[in-house]
Amino acid sequence: MEVINCIIKESEGEYRAKRKDFLSSHALGDFRKCPEFFRKKETGEIKDEDSPAYALGRAAHCLILEGGEVFHQQYLAGEPVNEKTGKAYGRNTLAYQEWLAEQKQEVITPSDFDFIRRLQVSVWLHNEAAKLLQNGIAEGVVRESYCGMPCQIRMDFFNPDFGIIDLKTCDELTWFEADARRYGYIYQAAFYRAILGNASGSIYPVYIVAVEKKQPFRCGVWCVSSTALDFAATENAAAIERLKKCRSENVWPTGYEDVRIMESI
Repeated sequence: MEVINCIIKESEGEYRAKRKDFLSSHALGDFRKCPEFFRKKETGEIKDEDSPAYALGRAAHCLILEGGEVFHQQYLAGEPVNEKTGKAYGRNTLAYQEWLAEQKQEVITPSDFDFIRRLQVSVWLHNEAAKLLQNGIAEGVVRESYCGMPCQIRMDFFNPDFGIIDLKTCDELTWFEADARRYGYIYQAAFYRAILGNASGSIYPVYIVAVEKKQPFRCGVWCVSSTALDFAATENAAAIERLKKCRSENVWPTGYEDVRIMESI
């Protein structure tokens, strides 16, 4: 199959609505962390609530990956101003809430827009990052069976010449590789590679573009090694087999039922 043909475009809301039917990398990450946690999120006992940080992250992804035209179709950078004082109304005021209710786009503050513009400039001034993001599909969705389960991915960016590109923000590039291990970025990348590979018949490289959320807003690019991706893919497949067992037996452990040995000091 031509790889572009297996990638579809849909809103994040549409993608999220299908989580009950398709396993995602984030859900599999929840399961690897704790099957009980995964199950409680799946049943709605634990709410998967949005947060201002996530909302700002989505806006940054939109601006960086899809450009200003698409961004301004979806977002409004502004706030109502009190004509008497020349200052913006507070978010908790009635005037602000009435103004907000009239807007058809998602609203971000001018200061937040300035912040994500800094991220965008940093990424696009980085020669390697700009090359990766110059041609391709942003926020492309693929659905395919993997390890006997229906799965879905929403890639930040796919460049047919380079492969899968994942965009991350971080506090400091110096510690980004530690962040990648802490937050399971390689497992996510391996899941993306596997689903796209099953759907297209081709295995693509994976790159991670990371940009700092504070001065000097440095940007860096990592190519994830095939060795790391293969190892993570093996662990993902094993986790899916454990998930199948949990479903068949309806037993959802925490992962901490047994006594552990603490050796380090």
